[in-house]
Amino acid sequence: MSSYIEFDAKKVIDYITNLGSFFDKDASLSCYEFGDGNLNLVFRVQDTQENSIIVKQALPYARCVGESWPLTLDRARIEASVLQRHGEICPDTTAKVLHHNTELALTVLEDLGHLRILRGELNQANTFTRLSKDVANYLAKTSFYHSSFYLTPSEKKALVTEFTNPELCAITEDLFFDDPYRDAERNNFPAALQPSVEMLRKNKALLVEVAKLKAQFLNAPETLLHGDVHTGSIFVDAKHTKLIDPEFGFFGPIGFDLGSFIGNLLLNYCAQHARINALPKRRNMQVYLLDCIATTLSSFYATWLELAKTHTRDLSLQADGYAEYFLTKVLQDAVGYCGCELIRRTIGLAHVADIDAIEDEDARLAVQQRALHLGELLIINANKCQTTDDVYQLIISFVN
Repeated sequence: MSSYIEFDAKKVIDYITNLGSFFDKDASLSCYEFGDGNLNLVFRVQDTQENSIIVKQALPYARCVGESWPLTLDRARIEASVLQRHGEICPDTTAKVLHHNTELALTVLEDLGHLRILRGELNQANTFTRLSKDVANYLAKTSFYHSSFYLTPSEKKALVTEFTNPELCAITEDLFFDDPYRDAERNNFPAALQPSVEMLRKNKALLVEVAKLKAQFLNAPETLLHGDVHTGSIFVDAKHTKLIDPEFGFFGPIGFDLGSFIGNLLLNYCAQHARINALPKRRNMQVYLLDCIATTLSSFYATWLELAKTHTRDLSLQADGYAEYFLTKVLQDAVGYCGCELIRRTIGLAHVADIDAIEDEDARLAVQQRALHLGELLIINANKCQTTDDVYQLIISFVN
């Protein structure tokens, strides 16, 4: 875009001042950049009264790699639009968009600095009673109200076009389904893990299931996904849960977001074997994580099914028993995508601090082997699940 310029702190202050809608006219503003993600600049702007906002700008390349990996700026429009649409349905659990400029790929957001990033909190063994029900409610409601159960065919087709996101989907397709299963340059794992990786890549049954999951990702525009529901994209405290950063949003399979979230809880479960030495404390944390998974599954299913029975507009999809049939496939997809998340976060490009920050190399390797094997087992056995209890029993049979 010809009018695009990369912002720094001064440019952000000038821009916000010219908008004139967030601070008092004569307010003295300060600004600093604190983004630690892979793709964007993130600034906090505040006045002397501690009022503040967040300004996020997409860069035309992957920040974690540099200009050799160009990226579309349109992802900023998609991110803002997903937040706005999801926010209309679940305002309490979606970061609020205050302003968006498509040409500058810039979005102004509410400041959630009073909350904490979930990943860091789980790594410190902090727990949150509202988390699982809040996430389940968000995933169920945003996915139902953007599905064919609720939207007319013409409404949905228009939205599928609006949220077509080929460049960021290509990142997911490569990093999630392709790279971990072959000798790709972007993969990142210790040499000691090589034998386990080679065994995984030779598992023909696994590769067929991964191919099915990728085909579903490519060809099933079931709903408007967040597209990147991991514990680094969730802010929390004792009373609040907020999802951020849906720049990977597009119309895809409903089970993808659900599986990604559960996969991140299981990554933390595996990591706690090396993070907490005292067995009682470790088991308490791991039980909490398993309870979160169980509650997320049951709450998601119950909420979705109730919406389907009371708010389905399509006459054919109102057929008795169809919603249950549909949700069984969603659960199976979620288990498969959960397994893919475990594998790609262990040996692919984008890791998680849950595991990578474990200082002891031997302990870290044991966690990586555990996560890799768990992911493999979940993918292979996903289609055995018919109910949420099946999913939970499958998970606990492999983690314990």
